Amino acid sequence: MKAIVIRRGETTPVLVEKPRPAPGEGEALVRTLRVGVDGTDHEVLLGAHGGFPEGEDHLVIGHEAVGVVVDPNGTSLAEGDVVVPTVRRPPNGPNEYFERGEPDMAPEGQYHERGISGAHGFMAEYFTSPEWSLVEVPPELAELGFLVEPISITVKAMEHARASRSAFEWSPESALVLGNGSLGLLTLAMLRGEFERLYCLGRRDRPDPTISIIEDLGGTYVDSRETPVSEVPAVHEGMDLVYEATGYAKHAFESIRALAPNGVAALLGVPEPWTFEVDGGALHRELVLQNKAVVGSVNSNARQFERAVDTLDGLPDRFLDDLVTGVYGLDEFERTFAEDDTTIKTAVELATR
Repeated sequence: MKAIVIRRGETTPVLVEKPRPAPGEGEALVRTLRVGVDGTDHEVLLGAHGGFPEGEDHLVIGHEAVGVVVDPNGTSLAEGDVVVPTVRRPPNGPNEYFERGEPDMAPEGQYHERGISGAHGFMAEYFTSPEWSLVEVPPELAELGFLVEPISITVKAMEHARASRSAFEWSPESALVLGNGSLGLLTLAMLRGEFERLYCLGRRDRPDPTISIIEDLGGTYVDSRETPVSEVPAVHEGMDLVYEATGYAKHAFESIRALAPNGVAALLGVPEPWTFEVDGGALHRELVLQNKAVVGSVNSNARQFERAVDTLDGLPDRFLDDLVTGVYGLDEFERTFAEDDTTIKTAVELATR
């Protein structure tokens, strides 16, 4: 079968031939339909994130997949079922986090992430996966099923944000999404209806497709070159929710200043190590005296994937059409990884239903 891999010491993905995998006990064989590409994939290509499977000189990349079951192999799945795989797997047999269905809460060293760290991903014509890791998707959503994984990331982050405010009556009205990449735009679309005022921060000049999407969703674009995060309250009032998806370390601290009293910041970006000065006392004081909260969130579990399927089904068709700017076959897979001002969300198509 054909697979897209990154080799040790290289930064450009290549198409190779690999044996078709055989499902083990409790696993199903899945024919891959589409695999999305996100910022994490680009970091993996550059060697800035993740790692290769032990003893291997290459990594099959891709973690945002959708496929169709071709061999249920004794599982409760049926041939033809459309499924999306979760990302984390136990590295050395089950551990407590996987046993209780919360692999997303496992600390480093107690998981592998397919296509990212320690385990081959899904950007191949076929993959196998345990039944517990496969979430069914309605057939009509098959073409967009690769969006389930990123949506699930926000589903989890919002669960944690709301949980941090559950001790009192929290009636949020305003939300600021930091980052106008595909995850930020998906999150903005997901927050419609719950928040009266929506904002999305970026660093792009008009005309720009992401700014058009923000405004089509009823949001307000905030140019960070004109209004830094910490100055948002002076221009747009404080925010009940700040959702950080930039990986820019200063934003974690600036988010605290951007919050209204009783607000919460959800941090999802993974920054490079960076030392800089902050007024820790002022931030500490603000967190305490204004009942603010900061939560970190990474990965997601099968339950959150299931909620993400329902969320995907409710997103506007026009938004999804504008979000997905390119789906490319194996004969031109390189275009999936190209980045320019018109690129928002791309995917490799390995097969059709």
